[in-house]
Amino acid sequence: MDINLYSTITCPHCGNSKEEKMPTDSCQFFYECENCGSILRPKNGDCCVYCSFGSVACPPIQATSGCCGT
Repeated sequence: MDINLYSTITCPHCGNSKEEKMPTDSCQFFYECENCGSILRPKNGDCCVYCSFGSVACPPIQATSGCCGT
């Protein structure tokens, strides 16, 4: 299975989007929007900002190994 390491995060506050490379060895719990400065945090039930606001789920979820190896 191919794992996509890039996801486009879209800020729910201002709509700004940016493609980012996701970490493969940890979850990203915080992300600062470079446009409006909002700090994004995962939604309830999601493990990271990529699963909540990204176009692609984080690598552990893509690999179906659970988020961040859990």
